[in-house]
Amino acid sequence: MSSPPSDHGPQELLGSSLERRYRVDSVIARGGMSTVYRGVDTRLDRPVALKVMDARYAGDPSFTERFEREARAAARLHHPNIVAVYDQGVDPGQPGQHHVYLVMQLVEGSTLRELLRRRGRLSPAVALSALEAVLAALSAAHRAGMVHRDVKPENILLGEDGAVRVTDFGLVRAAAGSNTTGDSVILGTVAYLSPEQVATGAADARSDVYAAGVVLYELLTGRPPYTGDTAISVAYRHVNEDVDAPGEHVDGVPAALDRLVTRFTRRDPAHRPVDGAAALRELRTVRDELGLAPVPVPAPSSSGEQALPTARLSPSSESVPAETNGRAGPLGTRALHRPGADVSAEESTSELAPVPATDSPAEGGKRSGRRRARVPTVLGLVVLLVGALVTGGALWWNSSSYVKVPELAGRTLDEAKQRLRAAELDVHVSRSFHDTVPENTVIGSTPQQGTRIRTGDRVDLRVSRGRPTVPEIEPGSRVAEVESKLRTAGLKPERDSEAERYHDSVPKGRVIGVTPSPGSEVNTESTVTIIVSKGPPPEPVPDVRGTEKEKALRTLRSAGFDPRVSGHEFAEDVPHGHVVRTDPSAGTEVPMDGEPRVEVVLSSAVSVPNFSGKQLDEARRRASEAGLELKVESLFGRENGRVFGQFPLPGSTVEEGSKVRVTVF
Repeated sequence: MSSPPSDHGPQELLGSSLERRYRVDSVIARGGMSTVYRGVDTRLDRPVALKVMDARYAGDPSFTERFEREARAAARLHHPNIVAVYDQGVDPGQPGQHHVYLVMQLVEGSTLRELLRRRGRLSPAVALSALEAVLAALSAAHRAGMVHRDVKPENILLGEDGAVRVTDFGLVRAAAGSNTTGDSVILGTVAYLSPEQVATGAADARSDVYAAGVVLYELLTGRPPYTGDTAISVAYRHVNEDVDAPGEHVDGVPAALDRLVTRFTRRDPAHRPVDGAAALRELRTVRDELGLAPVPVPAPSSSGEQALPTARLSPSSESVPAETNGRAGPLGTRALHRPGADVSAEESTSELAPVPATDSPAEGGKRSGRRRARVPTVLGLVVLLVGALVTGGALWWNSSSYVKVPELAGRTLDEAKQRLRAAELDVHVSRSFHDTVPENTVIGSTPQQGTRIRTGDRVDLRVSRGRPTVPEIEPGSRVAEVESKLRTAGLKPERDSEAERYHDSVPKGRVIGVTPSPGSEVNTESTVTIIVSKGPPPEPVPDVRGTEKEKALRTLRSAGFDPRVSGHEFAEDVPHGHVVRTDPSAGTEVPMDGEPRVEVVLSSAVSVPNFSGKQLDEARRRASEAGLELKVESLFGRENGRVFGQFPLPGSTVEEGSKVRVTVF
């Protein structure tokens, strides 16, 4: 049967059928732009997840067209770490109330957000295993030309079978094409937006890598790197601040993981891994370096973990509050308005929320009377509770003490911490290189000096790491390793072909060193040139002209070359079988990476024997041994007479294979 009207929220679809094929059984979760249902594909008799878009999008032809296009693209992604898309369609329903929907693989389990909510933060081994699966999924998508644009813990599903799967590929892009959004809207979840998404709205594979780096930070610390009172304030920090190393806030995080997070979350996309595949390789390198084996990522409902007493998937305590001027998107995606955009007071920022299973119709009839009986009591309790909260809130508000953020810029970190603690303010420290502010000195703070805030509020200190110093470079290192090391040090690596040099011990293509030299103090983002080896210095080809063949070959081999006889040519002044020339020629400098080949050309010159007085048979034998041929002129027709004349004369030098004319009588 067709879908009933959509005026009454997600419950009205329960028990209906989309396009006479997909039965809608129960609500799994709902958000500002869509509702996810558990359902059954009645044609194939298999359980599915049904994502039904909100009616305001279903009525937008541009959204429907883009939604279908993105769904077809997502359906082409086949990977064990990607939630499979089976089908998409538009159920006509009643006139003007059709439903745009997506049919996906049903994953029994929970989300990475729920795991974080129960555990707070994860061990390095579990965090790397979870992100490895995410990057594997992104790698497959990027190879297919797709960008996710909204990587976050809510979109990472943990199956009861132990699999980690990424969902919602292409939905942000589909929403971006809707007429319900304008040019002033940036789509994505603000806590995970890359700087370029905030600044221009553009996103590519490196934007997904940035979001994955933010997720890794959150897995290791239990909270996203940036928080704020508004979505705009969080977005501002993405653009203007570097993500801290997790180890600055949590003890025991290996330095290699700090470097990995820093690498993934560089503000300049050019300094991040180019796509999911490159990021995955770097993650596996770090895991091998730490000696951590892959481990299962537990779903919160497994391993004896108890579920929380609520089924709502609400934002974490560190996420942006719901009072931000944003608009909800698919599965909790936020549509962040750029400054200056008009925002309707009716727009809200709800995250996708799991919904408890609804009562069956039979049970509903039995319970409805009890629920009605409780209404007056519940309303009374609500009124009392609200009154108490209002009274208590007013008392708290009036009694809360306020302080001004003290002067902090230019002070040492210890002094700044003491002043903030004396003012009963919380401290958060982020460090960055600075060309003029000394190391361990405060550059500035957020909120700024003199701002009036409540006691207990957080003040973010920006502390100088001083001027960058060119790090030590191990000769023979790979270029990519050195580039990563320089970027981590706040420097800009550059490879110049003119700076390449020959080196006796550093293999070709490996790093000899850098300039400026290690230990040099330079300005932030200074260019450091990487000096790459061209291999061992070239050697001149020995002069073996006129040398007997075997001796010449031994001489060339001992000089490091690989000699090969390539042919013969006539040289009147070079004896037969001796070297006429080499290619490259004698004295030519040849790079010595490997065993460079030298072609050797031998002389084909032959000295003509003396055939005079010899019987013709004997003369022929001697001519054959010398590599020559006789042309016989016989007097009186004698077949085996003696030779009494020849030309060329005995001792003459001719080319091997030449003819010698002899006269026989």
